[in-house]
Amino acid sequence: MSASPSDDDDLAGLFWAVARRLRHASSVQLEQWDITPGQSRALRVLAKHGDMRLNHLSEHLRIAPRSTTEVVDALEERGLVERRPDPTDRRATLVTLTERGSGVADDLRKAAWAETDRSFAALNPEDRTTLARILRALRD
Repeated sequence: MSASPSDDDDLAGLFWAVARRLRHASSVQLEQWDITPGQSRALRVLAKHGDMRLNHLSEHLRIAPRSTTEVVDALEERGLVERRPDPTDRRATLVTLTERGSGVADDLRKAAWAETDRSFAALNPEDRTTLARILRALRD
């Protein structure tokens, strides 16, 4: 049995409405750190993967190298990351979290988990598992 076009429109509309709500909640949450979503993602990547070159950070963030430079510049101005020479290639530079940046990244991670719990509180554990499976299938 196939879905009618109106069912597809409703499904897409519901999906985007939930995505907008999640994005808004995330933006509101990030205000307390005065951090943009892109900066938050960069901190999370560095916290998870450790020091890395700008081009590798760009790949993880799936943004242009120029945009990554702007994100790192803003984080560096705030004392959350720093650039260091790459010990394996003196022509290259690594981006690394500062102690303060590590603390902020940890706070952001905890806040994100709490927001996830709030956002998906209406779902029982089985529904959460099913939703995660469906979203992974759509992502891949």
